Amino acid sequence: MFKLRIGTAGIPASTKPRSTANAVKRLAELGLRHMEIEFVRGVKMGEKTAREIRDIAEEHDISLTVHAPYYVNLNSAEPDKITASKDRIVQAARAGAWAGAKSVTFHAAYYHNDDPEDVFQRVKVHMAEMLERLADEQIEIRLSPETTGGPTQFGTLEELVRLGVELPGVYPCVDFSHLFARSMGEFNTYRHFAGALELIRDKLGEDALKEQHIHLSGIEYGEKGEKRHLPFAETELKYEDVLRALVDYNVAGWLTCESPILEEDALILQGLYQELRNT
Repeated sequence: MFKLRIGTAGIPASTKPRSTANAVKRLAELGLRHMEIEFVRGVKMGEKTAREIRDIAEEHDISLTVHAPYYVNLNSAEPDKITASKDRIVQAARAGAWAGAKSVTFHAAYYHNDDPEDVFQRVKVHMAEMLERLADEQIEIRLSPETTGGPTQFGTLEELVRLGVELPGVYPCVDFSHLFARSMGEFNTYRHFAGALELIRDKLGEDALKEQHIHLSGIEYGEKGEKRHLPFAETELKYEDVLRALVDYNVAGWLTCESPILEEDALILQGLYQELRNT
């Protein structure tokens, strides 16, 4: 019934008392079907708690993804920061796998005035090392670097799709809000959204659209790109056309709403999605 599972970035505001386990139950009560566990300030979930969340999520039919900590830069000039970045991503992947999450996303790097091709090659090397670590530990979760919201950040859709071509098993987490903000509002038509999905399909295969990790919310941008997330009622992003493209291209997977009013806007997305599927 739910080809594209829609839910919230973290714990819905209406969750009482506030915990990840209760958030899973609350999402089920609301009729949503997904949650992204937010490890953005560090991975503080142990194996016992993660496995308990896995059981609760399976019981309530809630899928899970993970967002790794924000403090990641695979193009740092300081080797210890690169090592710490990779450790944070692997820690998030490990905890996510314990919880049954299917994909872990992260903002991979900054350009720092370096040539984008050089940055790509550095990120690729570090991604390959992380894939090897996950394989050695038998951690089954997908690495999904996220499209980024500003021109100083590595993470155009084209860069991330190319990573997936050159590192099989890596797929982009497509944040349509970031693509809109990065383009200063230009990336904002059905044709743009459909073109993004076509690029993924054509370069990574039809199956890439069947397990797609997606972010979507309202967003405000400025001359440096992304500024802050907004409710859908306040955004210029044509999110309805994003959903139409997702339906038309038969996309399945996990859609995380990062709105300031998490469950309210996630329910708007789910309602629109169901309407579009029925038309």
